[in-house]
Amino acid sequence: MKGLILAGGRATRLRPLTHVTNKHLLPVYKKPMIFYSLEAMARAGVEEVLITTNPEHAGDFINLLRSGADFGLKLSYEIQDDSVGGIAQAIGLAESFAGADKLLVLLGDNIFTHDLSRAVKAFEKRKKGAMIFGKEVEHPEHYGVIELNGDRVVSIVEKPKRPKGNLAQTGVYFYDDRVFDFVKRQKPSGRGELEVTDLNSFYVKEGTMIVEVMDGYWIDAGTSADELLAAGNRVAELKEHFS
Repeated sequence: MKGLILAGGRATRLRPLTHVTNKHLLPVYKKPMIFYSLEAMARAGVEEVLITTNPEHAGDFINLLRSGADFGLKLSYEIQDDSVGGIAQAIGLAESFAGADKLLVLLGDNIFTHDLSRAVKAFEKRKKGAMIFGKEVEHPEHYGVIELNGDRVVSIVEKPKRPKGNLAQTGVYFYDDRVFDFVKRQKPSGRGELEVTDLNSFYVKEGTMIVEVMDGYWIDAGTSADELLAAGNRVAELKEHFS
């Protein structure tokens, strides 16, 4: 399995911090935010990782991370020229990198303690399909909400007014090599992006999307200054999990 970390976007909700840098380079406790995704990849047993980012900050990532040897990883880099193209478009940029391998995708602002290594080994044995990771949250109306039948996902509803449950879709995804064909078949949403929820719906409709509920701590640290601050404070308390 190969890994993909998405570290693009404009992060307008974190301005003025992001006027001069990419949000994934902002500090969370004592490390740049992107470090946590790289460490999660290494813990999962993934060795080759592609980082996608916007052109104006690509050099900063290369200067900071270089080859990835400090993390025990081999890093590659790809530019997402269209910063509002959407998550699914960024996933599509990994086609030549991934080849016929399965793909672990992390949104670079997700920080979590859940160990993905067992899920990686199990997913490698599956013939086809995808897997998302859910987390029970207090305000599911702010997320994509997962509806289940056993461990099978029957729907993912983005920011519903009346959520059917409290299991939110996190920014952690496993895909088979058909994901790139599905990206090519997508149409932009109302806001002009290729949405990851729409991409996941291809697997949901064919009945091959499963879910694993994450334990421990998880946060989307890049949504606001308050979440960024909360992430730093909580990581400081849980530093033994992020050493």
